[in-house]
Amino acid sequence: METKNYLSNYYQSHDENGRLMSKHGSVEYITTMRYIEKYLSPDARIIEIGAGTGRYSHALARKGYSVDALELVEHNIEIFKENTSEGEKVTVTQGNATDLSAFESDTYDITLLLGPMYHLFTKEDKLKALSEAIRVTKKGGIVFAAYCNNDATVISACFVRGIIKNEYYRNKVDMDSFKLASDPVDIFAMHRREDVDELMRGFDVTRLHYVGTDMATNFIKETVDLMDDDTFELYLKYHFIICEREDMIGATHHMLDIFRKE
Repeated sequence: METKNYLSNYYQSHDENGRLMSKHGSVEYITTMRYIEKYLSPDARIIEIGAGTGRYSHALARKGYSVDALELVEHNIEIFKENTSEGEKVTVTQGNATDLSAFESDTYDITLLLGPMYHLFTKEDKLKALSEAIRVTKKGGIVFAAYCNNDATVISACFVRGIIKNEYYRNKVDMDSFKLASDPVDIFAMHRREDVDELMRGFDVTRLHYVGTDMATNFIKETVDLMDDDTFELYLKYHFIICEREDMIGATHHMLDIFRKE
């Protein structure tokens, strides 16, 4: 309940839908949709767990897909419903990513877990969310799980914004490894690639892609927002070339793990 209260307060004052619609925010959205579309079949059933205000759910429903959405925060659900267009085959219910008991096993071709791993702080809860997402996915179906990246946050928050000087935040940093600790009051949980690998170790899945969905974009927001359309298209072309490169993916703020259920 404490985590839900923190999230409710955050999302009532933060325009997540607007963030993804800005030019710099659209890089994450465009990249994620690009990979989702790789695995869509004509009759695919989709579930979005932690759907927020429905940016992805609505986009997919408007393409004709059947989408079931689950969201924890009431404020986000209200906006989700307001944004629903006539004819969309989309449902939204309130619930928690760690308990999908309302949904049957082996049901969905595509499972989107694009928000919950940002806000789960114990290994037990993270494993529950992943296990439930995999359970409701058909064998051979594809799961998309998004994470916030530790080291891009160290650079942008600790040093660019200077919060390393704040005693509260400094106490959250392991000064030997610069691994960030966080609690529900901090809103976001941070991960490195090795953390994600450790979480996935016990599941019968095959990784298809590990993607940096925004790469350097959040370091150069103003530059990206000022790009003309031709330059932005070139930037996206470069971004797509580097977004799976292992030598560069540590620069991203948001990571997307894409895997198939065996």
